Amino acid sequence: MELRILAVGDVVGASGILCLKKNLRALRRRYNIDFAVVNGENACGVGLTPQQAEMIFDAGADVITLGNHTWNRREICPVLDECQYILRPANFQPHLPGRGWGVFETKAGPLAVVNLIGRCHMDFTPDNPFRVIDRVLEKVGDMPVLLDFHAEATSEKLAMGYFLDGRVSAVWGTHTHVATADETILPNGTGYQTDLGMTGPIVSVIGVRPEQSIANFRGELTSRYEVAPGPCRLHGLALTIDTKTHRCTSVERVVADG
Repeated sequence: MELRILAVGDVVGASGILCLKKNLRALRRRYNIDFAVVNGENACGVGLTPQQAEMIFDAGADVITLGNHTWNRREICPVLDECQYILRPANFQPHLPGRGWGVFETKAGPLAVVNLIGRCHMDFTPDNPFRVIDRVLEKVGDMPVLLDFHAEATSEKLAMGYFLDGRVSAVWGTHTHVATADETILPNGTGYQTDLGMTGPIVSVIGVRPEQSIANFRGELTSRYEVAPGPCRLHGLALTIDTKTHRCTSVERVVADG
């Protein structure tokens, strides 16, 4: 039996949520999707509120993953403990709210989703993701495993992909908001893409008003970053998983305007 997965890149701002709402259910029908994972850590620019989480689920997400902005909106903290369908990086300190992985039921049986954060060029140093994923996989057992690796460096993401090749069904990167043209099936059967891209404003610098980003790089005093106005675009990845072998058999970049 095959399992069809859709991974959606970082949702940015209210307009990104609207873009997701317009497109996600239609994409699920078009690609016969059984399970959808959406990164929501930028839903309010930086962070995710409980209300925005509900909107993302209402749009058609099965699981929401997070990243370095997990704690920017502290009102999400109680929800992270209560809701098993929102994951924060597993290599955050274990005493922090929430969980970093979960097992979810699908039409083809159980499926595990893991959220990790990278250490290169981040503002803090979480636990080593390469060691944490080993511990997680020991607990997960024999089932397909999907990993959202929220990381800055392409080298760190690629290294993780090859490290897990043949051990998990798919690894995709989030965080940098620019879709990479390297979707592939690695030699031992793991589906991979370095970064999904974002679901947010098309005319922007990774979701921010261009003039604000330019001013920052010019060393000028800038106001607090604002999500850029205008039309949005959804970026993601559709994957097919063989539920007997747990190997990925197809990958396809997904793009939808809205």
